[in-house]
Amino acid sequence: MYDGTSRPPLFTPARRRHALRATAAAVALSAALLTAGCGSSQDTAQDAKATAPSAEGFPVTIDNCGVKTTYDKPPSRVVTIHQHPAELMLSLGLKDRMAGTAFPDSAVLPELRKDYEAIPELAKKEPSFERVLEAEPDLVYGGYGSAFAENEGRSRKAFTDAGIDTHLNREYCGKKRVTMKDTYNEIRTIGRIFGVSDRADKLVSKLQARVDKAATAVKGEPAAPVFVYDSGDKTAFTAGGKSLGTEVIRLAGGKNVFGDLDDVFGDVSWEQVVERKPEVIAIYDYAGAGSVEQKKKFLLSQSALKDVPAIKNKRFVVLPLTATLVGVRSAYAVEDLARGIHPESFA
Repeated sequence: MYDGTSRPPLFTPARRRHALRATAAAVALSAALLTAGCGSSQDTAQDAKATAPSAEGFPVTIDNCGVKTTYDKPPSRVVTIHQHPAELMLSLGLKDRMAGTAFPDSAVLPELRKDYEAIPELAKKEPSFERVLEAEPDLVYGGYGSAFAENEGRSRKAFTDAGIDTHLNREYCGKKRVTMKDTYNEIRTIGRIFGVSDRADKLVSKLQARVDKAATAVKGEPAAPVFVYDSGDKTAFTAGGKSLGTEVIRLAGGKNVFGDLDDVFGDVSWEQVVERKPEVIAIYDYAGAGSVEQKKKFLLSQSALKDVPAIKNKRFVVLPLTATLVGVRSAYAVEDLARGIHPESFA
């Protein structure tokens, strides 16, 4: 993936830090001189921005999770943190705008893999603030809230202060239950930011058609009780009622047995799992949480679960975690899960 070719071999992190500090000092000195001689540098920058020509259809103002950003032109160098924002951008044909990716957590969609691998990978997990700056982005697009973790120096304010815009996947605005409508709205919002609303509308139509086809195939079938197993041994970490996973399950002809859990994710006891008698277990697959086979082996080895219908019948459906998030994968997840819950409807 990332092979270090985006910067000269001898331009080490230490030298980069020195250069950043030197640049900051020079900017500060210039600002002081300008302030003393002919008004503030901030006024000068604002005047320049006001007189700069805007691209067709711009400016565009987006209110994202309470952060309002005005784009005078489409971003040209974007760093995505987490996989699903990257896949969304690639699905909109925006490979040429991507300066770096970070934190892949599952296999990339086959049709996007070649383009994804051509983009420099900045880190296997969330990159440091400095590492992101090295890619010289004009926008950082985060998938999870941790993309902008303040305690790790990556707050949205820190990027703003560095002159870099930010966008957070709407799933982590933390206000309400996430639905497929949020997926479609996220795609259209990114389309507006990059001036490709026509592509966004076409992509949404394509994904809606995929969802509608799967939902129609299982229409009229009894809703099978589904338990989502993300991870955990002492307790089970599962998808709650506010998660997109709950709607994916519903559209696929099932019912999340923990749909009454008032959160996106949460811990439940194994006794609760037994009580709710799931007929199907959806295993979320992602790096760092054990393999799918390890998860199956663990579930099948628990004597307390031996009478759970899904365990007795070994009914498992595997979904990449990225397929249950706001992004292009969720439409695929509906079809995959529907085939797992009601295979007879697709015979």
